[in-house]
Amino acid sequence: MSKGITNLVEMRGIKLKFDDLVVLNGLNLSVQAQESLVIMGVSGCGKSTLLSILLGLLTPDAGSVKFKGEELTRLSRQEFNKIRMHIGMVYQNAALLSSLTIGENIGLPLQELSHQSSDEISAVIDEKLALVGLSEAREKFPSELSGGMQKRAGMARALAMEPELILFDEPTAGLDPINSDLINELMITLREKQKVTSIIVTHEMESAFALATRMAFMDQGKMILVGTPDEFRNSDLPLIREFLSPHSGNKKRTTKGSIHEIA
Repeated sequence: MSKGITNLVEMRGIKLKFDDLVVLNGLNLSVQAQESLVIMGVSGCGKSTLLSILLGLLTPDAGSVKFKGEELTRLSRQEFNKIRMHIGMVYQNAALLSSLTIGENIGLPLQELSHQSSDEISAVIDEKLALVGLSEAREKFPSELSGGMQKRAGMARALAMEPELILFDEPTAGLDPINSDLINELMITLREKQKVTSIIVTHEMESAFALATRMAFMDQGKMILVGTPDEFRNSDLPLIREFLSPHSGNKKRTTKGSIHEIA
């Protein structure tokens, strides 16, 4: 990171719309190195769209997106791919290739993007599987694993390139409490021992408060509150209080001007 740069990610004035649907409307967000930022918001507010911009899958209509001080919106695809090697992604459904073994899934990004030998890649596969507690699953196919194990395999794949930033999209969605706790413990270990920076999109409040060093709440294309977990617990904003209520159900907004169907 260049001298004087304190934020790993810096997003300023991000705007994006699909036809007449405004998804992001002047969004600002910064992420410091080695923190775990949890992003929350009602369904359809643009959380996953934000991750897609950081991955280079979507380009904003306006605004600045910087990673380690590098302006991503001005990079060619080849230049962006070099940056992309420093960013891992754990998808909500694990997104493992069903025709490949777990070991082959983890080794795939290394084969495509790195210059490591087969033996070096094999060693990385073993290391990452051990990290997520799946050493015995290397030769298994995704269909042979439980949902929780698939999530852990997805984490191992995201870690294969030794990324500085990992993006998590609903990492505990659909898991039972035991597997949810295991995934949360792994994510905390990544921050504390591996020094990985995380951006985590989740609706699971127990996970959110267990993982977050900071939190951000999106509504109608903007961040309406960014702060510590205690600041969220003590917030007087009605939408925040409703969202954090155990009886709210985190339902979609139906008020005029709210955003729908863009996760």
